[in-house]
Amino acid sequence: MTTTPAQRSNGSIALTLRVTRFTPRQERARKQRNPFAAQSPSSPFAQRKRQRGKQWVQEYQLNVYPQDTILDCLLAVKRDIDPTLAFRYSCGHGMCGSDAVSINGTPTLLCTATVAAWAKKDTPLHATDSSGFRQTGVSLNTSAGPSAKNDEQREIQEHTAPSAGFDGLDTSNEQDDTQHTRAEAMTVDLAPLPGFPVQRDLIADIDQMMEQIKRLKPYLQASGQLHTTQDGAVNMFEYLQSPEELQRFELLSNCIACGVCEGSCPVYAGGEAFIGPAALVINSRFINDSRDDATKERLDDISDADGIAACQSVRACSRHCPKGIDVGEEMWKLVELRPSGR
Repeated sequence: MTTTPAQRSNGSIALTLRVTRFTPRQERARKQRNPFAAQSPSSPFAQRKRQRGKQWVQEYQLNVYPQDTILDCLLAVKRDIDPTLAFRYSCGHGMCGSDAVSINGTPTLLCTATVAAWAKKDTPLHATDSSGFRQTGVSLNTSAGPSAKNDEQREIQEHTAPSAGFDGLDTSNEQDDTQHTRAEAMTVDLAPLPGFPVQRDLIADIDQMMEQIKRLKPYLQASGQLHTTQDGAVNMFEYLQSPEELQRFELLSNCIACGVCEGSCPVYAGGEAFIGPAALVINSRFINDSRDDATKERLDDISDADGIAACQSVRACSRHCPKGIDVGEEMWKLVELRPSGR
């Protein structure tokens, strides 16, 4: 990702990253609380911090491979173009969930999203010349004769004509770098994860999601009473599970709390009072564990109006889970387990 276009082998393409950037504004201390100001909601799940600051869209031009990930592209920008760009990542292999963002309007992980899967052929916000600077517009040169005019019209049509997708892109090695860039330019739009306050650029504040998960006690709660055998010895096999019991929660235990499901949820991302699908999935993991003895308490904890009752069964939370969890189905199962009358 750090090589120049001339050093790249056959198959590289020109990519434009459109990044929604954000710089927070320093908060000023308030001397006195306004008694007529709107009071914060009573639900702890409705208290969303709204950061104020400057927001803008910035474009970065790269030469990349189709198999490169979007995280690779951002790292190239960070190292070689703009060290001020802020984004978060850790393992880089889809195991930690720290790099969840919105790519082309869809919440997903940077490290698992490839250029081939997400790059789109699109008209750029601003045309650029060979030096990389933005042009203010493109005009037809009518004084150069009909031939030149037709050539420029054909060039503009190539930018605006609908594309069949990335697979139909011609990635042959061109002699003219400028023509190569204009013919094969692809675009990826990046923005922070929806539904969360933005700290800086692509970094979302997920503290509230983690607090919601912690509130539901994401750990085994056993009675503490040791089972014994007939001769009075401690039964060492009391917590053994059958394959069927393990299957009930095994996939749910793979949740990495990345926030993709919450960013996809129209209720949570819309700012409504809702505990969120991430906390509910992890709660369901322990409800389905035969070793846990707190099922009734766990169901009571999510039976309030801002708990599972706030779920609208849209099932958008299931579409892009990086671990393949059918989040919407788990939400429906919790609705069925909810105590009657609540």
